[in-house]
Amino acid sequence: MDEHDPNVAEFEWDIPTDYNLPAVVEDHAASFEDRVAVIYRDEQGTAAERTYGDLRDDMNRFANALADLNVGKGDRVMHLFPRHPDAFAIQFGVLKRGALLVPCSSQLRPKDIQFRANDCEATTIVCHEHLTDMVEPVLDETPLDTFIALDGGPGEWQAFDALLNGESTSHDGPDLTAEDPMSINYTSGTTGQPKPVMHKHRWMHAFNAVNGPHWWGFDESTDVDDELMWATTGTGWAKWFWSPVGVGVTSGATQLLYEGEFEPETFLDIMADEGVTKLCAVPTQYRMFTQENLSNWDLELTDALSAGEPLNREPIEAFEEAFGVTPRDGYGQTETVALVSNYPGIDVKPGSMGKPTPGLGTIIIDTQEEDEVEIGEIGEIAVPVDCPGIFDGYYENPDLDRKTFGGTYYRTGDLASRDEDGYFFFEGRADDIILSAGYRIGPFEVEDALIGHEAVAEAAAVASPHDERGNVVKAYIVLRDEHRGDDELAEEIQNHTKKETAPYKYPRRIEFVEELPKTSSGKIRRIQLRKQEQDRQSD
Repeated sequence: MDEHDPNVAEFEWDIPTDYNLPAVVEDHAASFEDRVAVIYRDEQGTAAERTYGDLRDDMNRFANALADLNVGKGDRVMHLFPRHPDAFAIQFGVLKRGALLVPCSSQLRPKDIQFRANDCEATTIVCHEHLTDMVEPVLDETPLDTFIALDGGPGEWQAFDALLNGESTSHDGPDLTAEDPMSINYTSGTTGQPKPVMHKHRWMHAFNAVNGPHWWGFDESTDVDDELMWATTGTGWAKWFWSPVGVGVTSGATQLLYEGEFEPETFLDIMADEGVTKLCAVPTQYRMFTQENLSNWDLELTDALSAGEPLNREPIEAFEEAFGVTPRDGYGQTETVALVSNYPGIDVKPGSMGKPTPGLGTIIIDTQEEDEVEIGEIGEIAVPVDCPGIFDGYYENPDLDRKTFGGTYYRTGDLASRDEDGYFFFEGRADDIILSAGYRIGPFEVEDALIGHEAVAEAAAVASPHDERGNVVKAYIVLRDEHRGDDELAEEIQNHTKKETAPYKYPRRIEFVEELPKTSSGKIRRIQLRKQEQDRQSD
């Protein structure tokens, strides 16, 4: 961080040794049992609320049920459900048992569920009734043997509501500390399968200490009774822990959950009707908001946050003009807290990620060595390996741990530069990850699905600039001899990819080519294709 910046207060880590998320919920319920924790709405008009007392009681009821099912400390419990009013109670009940959460996105496919279950040897899964068909086809190929369904469920699936019928609202679980494992969040890379990122309970304390004050604007002077926060993320993403859990619950705030597809008008109506004061959305949503006449809405926003990819100037200016609020970027990864942010009190430079958040030691280092680069030079964003704000290794993968933590810094794989005022500017990826509408997409997964089509001989997936989504997936495809590239085949390949991997990963643009650019060793030069896309889209 910029040690001379007057807006950055002195920062010291102080993580209690007995810190854990269930204890936080118990403490909140003891202090303000009747405060509303969750306001739930869905697109059918369903409404529900959960107080902090409800979260505590349902957490303990579910923990009791899990104990009866022999789910205990160290077990891995997958979950697969939408933004649901019982999402927190389920997650906290699992943690109260000392088990580890394994979040899964509803956009995964059966083979993705199969890989994750086998990789971490999960034995239990909690799934929404309408998503059980993603799990059923692969049950026999996994170690899963306990199945719990929200809102009903087929066959051997046990109903969550029935499990919560126990009278006791207390649970005597194992003693938990800040150093006990909490979750395994899978993240994609450019090659190979998703990696099992393991976090301990202290990750939540780090969010409360960093993301809360230095991104969301929750500090000691904030009266949370006057705030309603809304993070539009889903329960299967690390962003769910970044904000709804790591800031909303840990700070004792009230937050909104909306289960429904994104429609700009609908989301703006909800913000106005519910009185949302703090919003966190992805850049694509901000871009689509600004296609509406924002003067038609009277919002109570005091903070607007953005994450996932750089936010361009137009939506920033539109929100400033309409609501008097400047959207503030924050940057981090599944592995970290917000490493860089436009925190309250500093001027926002459009296009900048902001400044390093206090207490983390985030710098930009040479891509080959570990020396900090000069002002204006491009390097890799990095943070010391002993920083409490980053993950604790890959689940049962010591070889990958040694490779990742063998030096002084954890390297993010993201490139940036720093100006004379200490602001960071995103310059691209050190690897080939595609950032699209807030999603991080590994090209290997897309290419693997593409090559599974009978017409495809070779494929390369790269980022292609897009006005609304930031980037979309572009596939360069070499066809097998007997096939001819046309619009009909392109659509067929797109539909095939949607079936083989999460729908958001499919290539929205396809170009048929005779050959792919390669290095002398035969590796595809995606960097050349990315440059080609950037040049084309800027013309």
